[in-house]
Amino acid sequence: MGKKAIINVKSSISGDEEDLIEVVTPGKFYKTEEGFKVEYDETKISGMEDTHTIMIIREKSFDLIRIGSTETTMEFKKNHESISLYKTPYGVMEICINTKKLEINMTDDGGTISTFYNLHIEGQQPLKTKLIVDIKAD
Repeated sequence: MGKKAIINVKSSISGDEEDLIEVVTPGKFYKTEEGFKVEYDETKISGMEDTHTIMIIREKSFDLIRIGSTETTMEFKKNHESISLYKTPYGVMEICINTKKLEINMTDDGGTISTFYNLHIEGQQPLKTKLIVDIKAD
């Protein structure tokens, strides 16, 4: 049985100017055999309305899975590169995630995931991306 949780997701891209997106949303937080799981519905602000997001959180890695209008499975593990398809209402892209830093601090009451990674979208320059997820469970 999951606990109710407040999930705060901050994502920024470094470059000429820093672009920050922050979303605070209700969701569910679960303890699993592997570690933890978080589930929440994306909002209009994130640009992924009608998308359900699941995070599978382990001690040294996590997966970000999106199902709905946007679909993907992104793997984050320090010094690891993963390739996945990113499906949007506008088409499908191949993306590559090269995780440079990853810190996971979780307890039964929530916690924080902080990662810095290079996001390669086919045909474009890599985007230096920072993602911070704060989870507060009831």
